[in-house]
Amino acid sequence: MKEGHRDTIAAIATAGGAGGIAIVRVSGGEAERILKALFIPARRRDSFESHRLMYGRAVGPEGEVLDEVMAVLMRAPATYTREDVAEIQCHGGGASAGAMLNRALALGARMAQPGEFTKRAFLNGRIDLARAEAVMQLIGAQGEAAARASVRQLEGGVSSFVREVSERLTGVLALLEASTDFPEEIEEEVASAEVISALRAIADDIRARSDARSARVLREGASIVLAGRPNVGKSSLMNALLSQDRAIVTDIPGTTRDVLTERISLGGVVAELSDTAGQRTTDDPIEKIGVDRARQAVEGADVVLIVLDAASELDEADAALVKSADERAIICLNKSDLKTVLTAQRLQEMTDTMVLEISAQTGQGISELLAELKRRVALDEENSGQLMAQRHVELAQSAARSLEQAVRAVEEGLPLDTAAIDIRLALSALADITGENATEAVIDRVFADFCVGK
Repeated sequence: MKEGHRDTIAAIATAGGAGGIAIVRVSGGEAERILKALFIPARRRDSFESHRLMYGRAVGPEGEVLDEVMAVLMRAPATYTREDVAEIQCHGGGASAGAMLNRALALGARMAQPGEFTKRAFLNGRIDLARAEAVMQLIGAQGEAAARASVRQLEGGVSSFVREVSERLTGVLALLEASTDFPEEIEEEVASAEVISALRAIADDIRARSDARSARVLREGASIVLAGRPNVGKSSLMNALLSQDRAIVTDIPGTTRDVLTERISLGGVVAELSDTAGQRTTDDPIEKIGVDRARQAVEGADVVLIVLDAASELDEADAALVKSADERAIICLNKSDLKTVLTAQRLQEMTDTMVLEISAQTGQGISELLAELKRRVALDEENSGQLMAQRHVELAQSAARSLEQAVRAVEEGLPLDTAAIDIRLALSALADITGENATEAVIDRVFADFCVGK
């Protein structure tokens, strides 16, 4: 253990505000002494057996009762930090939890820094850095899919993938060294072919599991933007997708003047659904700002719902939207319950983009649209090694680039041991994911994002 991590720390481990229970956590060599000074069991025969929850009273320095509490002592090494840990469960709210914490501090503990309990678990070898980061990802998960991915990472999914890939790369390095040391036994041409094949396969696996979009959708949620000219029914469609009246709906063009965003869950993935100002030329300075923001929202969206009015002719603004549609777009032909002027057949003659006939007013086609949105934002959860943290994605992509550079070196006829340099760079980047050779600055940066008490 590093010097400076032998003192005893304490913090409130539960969220602030009123609640049924608050938990104060203490970790370190003095945890047992502090608990015994702070807590008196209701049953005298309770002897502070490890990992046994006890009922009693928390007391102040003069023996005054601070609260009725539950307490547990957990002796090392079978604890979260691999140190002695004590927890006091008191009534929720700032007063009681604050009194417990202040008493622990007065008895010799110091206030824990953000993420310091988990940092100690890492420094004491209980978890690696990837699993430590999964703790905070689980706390901040933006939906069921993100929570499941965080749990898989906490259980070692990412670490297992890194270990497996590293073993494969070590095998390639062994082949390189053997071909260099024993050229009479291993033909260079055969070895080169094997190295290229192996490195390409490994780089492909790393790329597949370090998709930046999938990682961002897991962390932050997907972005779905409704676009179209005024009065085509964007706000009505947003309300229909949300199953509530969230956006203001009127017959007056330009009612929506800014980007209105709500969250929706699609198959466990959280998505931000954004209604935007109708795209048209306007002299109204406020509406003009809304139109500019609408265009910016469309540019950054994962899915774009181009909303058209089936009961009116395709105008210049509509045609421009259809022409600009890319693989992210779904054309929603709204008001299909009215007398149709614009047909899906005509649109499909203009574009390869999916066209759905819907009615935000009657609900026609809404279930089909929701199903398509779920499909569009769905993530491959079968892959337990999928990287979620941005730090992991960047390191993995760096490793993949190093392997691709190694392949190019071999293809260009450079000596095989030249490729070993890039392979070792890839191994170093992968090791940074799990923290095997992470610097103190990297470790401090990771845990700085944690909440106090975890």
